[in-house]
Amino acid sequence: MSLTIWSNAKFTDPVTEMLIAGTRGHTLVFSGHASASVLVPGQADPALASADIAFGQPDPAQCLASGKLRWAEVTTAGYTRYDTPAFREGFRARGSAFSNVSQVFADPCAQHLLAQMLAFGRRLLPSYQDQLTTRGWEYTRRRYDSRLLTGQTVLLLGFGAIGRRLADLLAPFGMKISAVRRQTRSEQNVRIISEESVSSALAEADHVVNILPDNDSTRQYVNARRLSCCKPGARFYNVGRGTTVDEPALLEALRSGRIAEAYLDVFETEPLPADSPFWTAPNCYLTPHSGGGRHDQDEAIVAHFLGNLDAFIHGKPMVDRIV
Repeated sequence: MSLTIWSNAKFTDPVTEMLIAGTRGHTLVFSGHASASVLVPGQADPALASADIAFGQPDPAQCLASGKLRWAEVTTAGYTRYDTPAFREGFRARGSAFSNVSQVFADPCAQHLLAQMLAFGRRLLPSYQDQLTTRGWEYTRRRYDSRLLTGQTVLLLGFGAIGRRLADLLAPFGMKISAVRRQTRSEQNVRIISEESVSSALAEADHVVNILPDNDSTRQYVNARRLSCCKPGARFYNVGRGTTVDEPALLEALRSGRIAEAYLDVFETEPLPADSPFWTAPNCYLTPHSGGGRHDQDEAIVAHFLGNLDAFIHGKPMVDRIV
């Protein structure tokens, strides 16, 4: 089976060669509007109209309009531009597949969150701050401020690939893990809760971990009302999307102490402006949207696509298939 594969993803030369070698026997067409930034929407491209498969960040409207397109895989875990009823129903109605690369980023994001949790528990960042400033030897304070993750309670807002991997990493600590998501089917070692139970779960959680994607139902999900339900002294983490948090409400929760500490990797405006109050908010620790980072990211993305290409050709289940 010879297929026409269109791509607007921009990789290094060695990774591009990996893609070319892996699609040998098919026609690989590179868009003239390739972009290295997955945050930039892909432009419409006449070449996409003749493609069987799209790989990268294709224009959603053109994907729907192209009756020949049988499968599209985006090079991100997030897929906000495609997460609409019209796109899902349009692809489903004609039997086309849509997938992302969540598995590529699940481990780095989960490890990033675990690192933040351990940094909190072992008071690593305050100790490092002492090293940079006063050089004070806070022996008693640091020892008695330290906490064990063992037996603590975690609430996951969202439970996809990242949430499942984080639950695996937390298992040795014997933590009590709950999660809220669209589908309420049961999961091993994780209590899946309904939206109606979120407020009571927030009141019990030592750690609130936001992994929500950006869509119409999740924007400003972490708002003043939900933050007021949090257990006093809870820790809040966000590796989902900045748009899912009411940022002024989170700042107020930090200033009041309702949220003891926040570890934030994403923001509504990125790069975070130099005058943003988050830079100086009390007990707030930032990373520059690097939670999903890994040195071999592009190689892993292309390997994911090539694995799914083989599955697509042979009628096998595809990894990270959404539609």
